[in-house]
Formats: sequence, structure tokens, C-alpha cells
Amino acid sequence: MAPESRTVLVVEDNQANLDLAVYVLEHAGWNVLTAMNADETLRLLETSVPDLMLLDVQLPGCDGVTLLAEIRRKPGLANVPAVALTAHAMRGDRERFLAAGFNGYIAKPIQVKTFSAEVESYLKEP
Repeated sequence: MAPESRTVLVVEDNQANLDLAVYVLEHAGWNVLTAMNADETLRLLETSVPDLMLLDVQLPGCDGVTLLAEIRRKPGLANVPAVALTAHAMRGDRERFLAAGFNGYIAKPIQVKTFSAEVESYLKEP
């Protein structure tokens, strides 16, 4: 279980996917912040610094790769681990997302039984 003090930001434009991720993570003990687009995300990050960010790579108006680049330029956010949430789980995607600055990726649809452990794994020391 994630410690109560750990906060994850989930950025997902599909309400059903967002609701499921929040449910699973809160059930595992995470504090969860949410946003559904890049503008909401950037506003939220002005006042909150999560321990980890889960970013959908296909957001309306601004994709997750572009959003991550903008987040990385902000003071205090450059080293916050970021994981791509994507339905694009094809050969080469992992490398592409890592090259774009993500710390990893989780394929959608999320697997309810393993999702919180996958998320937690991105906070463990190497």
C-alpha cells in the first residue's frame, strides 16, 4: 500500500478511465489529484507538487509529450517522476516515451489488480 503522504497526479481526458484510476489508487492509499487537460494540469501544478505524475499521452489540445516538456521547464517540477498512460502499447513506444522524458509507461486499459503496484514501482529507488 502507498503511504498516505504520497500524492499522484492523474491527467486523463476520458472520465471513465480517470474514475477507475482514482478509485484504484485511493483504495491503495494514495492521495490523488486529477486534471483532464493541459491547462488544468498546469494550473494545478502552480500550487501542488505531486510525488508522481501519470500523464495520458493523447490529451485534447496538447499531447502528453508536449505537456511533459512544459512541466519539466517549471521550477521544482523537473525531477518529479512522470509515467505515460497510453493505449499505444506498440513496439518502440517505451523507447519513444523514455526519450521524451517520461520515466516509464503504463498501457491502457489499466489492469486493476496490478495498477497500484505499477504506479508505486516508479517511486522506488533504483
